Order: sequence, then structure tokens, then C-alpha cells
Amino acid sequence: MPEPPRTDEGWYVLHDFRTVNWAAWRAAPEEKRRRAVAEGREYLDERTDRDGEGWSAVFSVLGHKADFLVLHLRPTTRELDTAERRFEATTLADYATQSSSYVSVTEASGYSESAREYFEEGETENEGLQRYIESRIYPDRPGADHVSFYPMDKRRGEELNWYDLPFDERAEHMSAHGEIGRDYAGKVTQIISSSVGLDDYEWGVTLFADDPTDIKDLLYEMRFDPSSSRYAEFGRFYFGRRFPPAALEAFLAGEPVPTDEGGASGDRPEGLRADLADLGVSLDTPEGAHAVLVESSADLEELREAVDGLRGNFEHYDSHVRTTVEETADGAAAVSVWTTASAADTASGFLADLPGAADTEVGAVGGVADRADDGEGPHEATDDAGDGIRGELADLDIYAGQPHGEDVYAMVLYSEADLEELRAEVEDLRDGFERYDTHVRTAVYEGETADRAAVVSIWETESAADTAGGFLADLPGIVGRAGGDSGFGTMGMFYTVEPGRREEFVEKFETVGGLLEEMEGHRETDLMVNVEDENDMFIASQWRAKDDAMAFFRSEEFADAVEWGRDVLADRPRHVFLA
Repeated sequence: MPEPPRTDEGWYVLHDFRTVNWAAWRAAPEEKRRRAVAEGREYLDERTDRDGEGWSAVFSVLGHKADFLVLHLRPTTRELDTAERRFEATTLADYATQSSSYVSVTEASGYSESAREYFEEGETENEGLQRYIESRIYPDRPGADHVSFYPMDKRRGEELNWYDLPFDERAEHMSAHGEIGRDYAGKVTQIISSSVGLDDYEWGVTLFADDPTDIKDLLYEMRFDPSSSRYAEFGRFYFGRRFPPAALEAFLAGEPVPTDEGGASGDRPEGLRADLADLGVSLDTPEGAHAVLVESSADLEELREAVDGLRGNFEHYDSHVRTTVEETADGAAAVSVWTTASAADTASGFLADLPGAADTEVGAVGGVADRADDGEGPHEATDDAGDGIRGELADLDIYAGQPHGEDVYAMVLYSEADLEELRAEVEDLRDGFERYDTHVRTAVYEGETADRAAVVSIWETESAADTAGGFLADLPGIVGRAGGDSGFGTMGMFYTVEPGRREEFVEKFETVGGLLEEMEGHRETDLMVNVEDENDMFIASQWRAKDDAMAFFRSEEFADAVEWGRDVLADRPRHVFLA
């Protein structure tokens, strides 16, 4: 019999689809409609946030299948059952009957090698993997505006039967399928829940996004993957828009939602802006901006001090708009605004570690355009020809006359921790990273002159590098991302030297290093060596501004160094702006 994957389960999930009897609602006495709205809003308000013990959300459903969806996640079936029956006790239930429902439980499966280790031992010292598993089975409530839900099966036909495939073949399919999804990190959030024995299909898939076309693009691309095209069967799709409980009256009145408190049609913002408004936080932001909201139980001054430290780093990036601490009715909150979604998503990894952080939400906040989106954020290493630094480097033929043959994205952090302690922590993280095909390598580099080490993690996609950065930030002794306190940032130059030519390379670096010290805008350059492979080196060169760094790459000295490198390098150099 083929080997089934191990699984771990978390919260139970109920998709409760409701259809409104609009004729009965319009004919109902005004007093009863008011009572229905009040009881319905109270029901939803009480269940929206449960302090880490699950959550609920309400969505307006487009199309004929239902009018609204109440989504519940709870630790036990008893609580889920109670939430469902409690709605039936409200006056609103007289007009909103359950037209469909779906019952499932959040699930993480053990198809990857590192995940199998977790399931065999029941826990893992790999904090990155542990965090990943927990995010799958105890998901945070997404702040995105739109939701898409559908149930699905794996095909069990005479010719194509998923359950007859060997474990390794299924694992390979799942890895390729997941790779597509990882390219949409920061755009689409998913909750995968198993319904084997609980409902008519085997899984429920719930997707959240601010832009509904991101959901469409993701699913369209996945349709061509064999895991879907050959082995998947789907049920009905439901699509909706999130609205806060405060907008229930407006929803039932046929007015735009979300709206202002009290149900009058107005300008109440959607998504994260609505949550900010609920906290009494008002923002004037650029058009298309995204923000991070972190609610904290910490003392106000303690939070401000911690945020001041992060803000100093954030302000190196043109995509940063502002980061502030706001006093709220329940304590304090940090709000960080960025011009791009991926920059906000990256920043959230740092902000989530603020003292007392209880809930982190990332989403679009829109607003009046007052700042151009022309900068690079902590996530960015653009590869469009002629656009940004990567394009300029390609135009200069700095890859020994070859076009840019591979896109990689890198994250660099510096640490002053004990080298052996740092290596052990990085090895644990690397075990988790290696289950992703987008992972190129993660290594520790020891500096020749600086009393610190560099952790370099290289990925094939920008979103994967962003995600990895959140885990890397938790390493011991971190003193800042590359470029965090040095103007423009770090130009990372990676070299693999032919065995036996290492000493020549080091001598050449000393010559070039002497030239760099005399160049305008140069801050610091160090040769850092992979502690596991002395022939793999990383030159960290920090500059005051982009133009200063580019002047070096236009110089005859750099051209001579590239020409010389043809003989001593085992592979062509890679030049990646890391910060």
C-alpha cells in the first residue's frame, strides 16, 4: 500500500453561508429589523477576536449562491457547534437561512523531508519549520479585502489515481505545486483545511487577497500544474468581500460596505483601514500604499523606544512612508506605511517582534497620492532591464560580457554572536529552507577584518527571500541588515574561486580594496569567507549612495578585475544589491 503522509491538525473551520429572504426582510416591522441588526452585530462582534483561540470574519458573497459568509475557526468542534447554533438564536436568523456550509480542520502535511522529521518527532528544534507548521494550523486572521473558497478532491479514477502514486512522486507533485503558490506570497494568503470524514470533499481551500485578480492569476497558473490538471477535482467556488460587523445594517439596506459606523452610506475605508479606524487611527497615505498594524500590550514608552530603533533602519528605503506608535483604547499600536505591498510585508517580519506584540496585520490602505512609488524597499532587487540597479549592472556587462543568466534575490544580516552558536542556528534554519525549490543556499561568512559574521541567504524569487528574512531576523546577535546604518547599503559580490587559486584572489582583493578606500562615497569593504567552504567568498562593500557604487563598476580597475577573474574563478561572479 502506498505510504500516506503524516498530518498535524489545528483549529476546526466552519464556512457558514447565509441567504437572506429579502422579501421577508423588506416586509418586517422596523422594530424587528432594528433588533435583528443589533443582535447580528453583537453576535459578530463577540466572535471576531478570541485572543489566540480562533477567530471569525464576515464577508458579503457575490452571485446567487449566498448573500453572506460567516467564517469561524475554533479549537474544538464544541465551540464551532456552539457558534453555529448561537446564530440561529438571533433575530437575524429569521431572515438569513443557512444555504450551504462546509466543515473542516486546518491541516499541515508531511510531504517534505524536513516536515517528515517534524511529524516523526512531534516537535522540532528548527524554529523556522516550527513557525511554518503553526502558521498552517493556527492561522492569523488575514486583513485582505477579498475571499475565495472552494472544496476539492484528489482524483481516484481508473487511469489517474492520486492515492495509488508512490509517496515520492506525490511529494514531488506537491513541491512543484507549492512553488507556484510561494510566488504569490504577500499577495495571496491561504488556509488549507482537511475535510476527510467531515464533509463531502477532502479539502477546503480559502484564499484571501486585496486584489481579486491575484487569486484568479494564482489559480489559473496552478491549473496547468499536473497536481491540478491531472489529479484534482473541484467543487463550487464562492467569492466575497470582507466587511466589519459595524456595516451589517448598511449591508442589509443594500448600501456600499464597508461604511461608516451606524450604517449610513459614507467613506468608511475597507480592510486594514477599517481596522485602523476602529482603533481611532487616521492615516493620510499615498495612493496604493500598504501598511503594517501591530497591536501591543507593552508600555507605551517601551514600544516607542523599540519602534524608534526600527524606524532608523526603515528610513534608508525610499518606499518607507512613515512608522509611528499610536495610543489606543486598549493599549498601543505600531503603524508602518510603505508604498509597496512587498516592502510592507518584509517590514512586518521585524515589527512582529516588537515587545508585547499580540497581532500583526498587513494590508492596503490606499489614500491620496502624495509620494511617488519610485524607491526601493528592503525587499527589492529589481531585475527589469534598464530599470533600477540590476538593469544598470546588466547594461554595463559586468557579468564577464554575459547577460544576466540567473535571477537571484539575497538577504544579508550581520551578527556579533559566537560563531559556533550562529552556525548551529543557521543550520537549523537551512534545514527548513531546503524543502523549498526556490532556495539556492544559506551560509555563514566570517569577516577578514570586521569582528562580525554575515549570514547570506540566496533565493530564486523575491517573495521567498522576503519570507526568509523574517526568520533570519531572529538569529542571535543580529546588529542590522546589510546597509542598515550605512547610507545606500551593501553591494554584495559573490565569488567561487578555483581550488589552488585562493591566495591569488585574496591578494587581488587587497589591491582592489586599496583602490576602493580612495573612492568617493566608499564606506567599508570586507572579504568574508564561507565557514564551510573557503573557496566561496562574499565581498561586502558599503557605499553612501548608488552613484558612488556605480562609479566603481564603470571604472577601468573594475574591468581589469573582471578580466583577471576569468582565470581564477570556478564560476562567473554574481553581483546583487542586497540593501
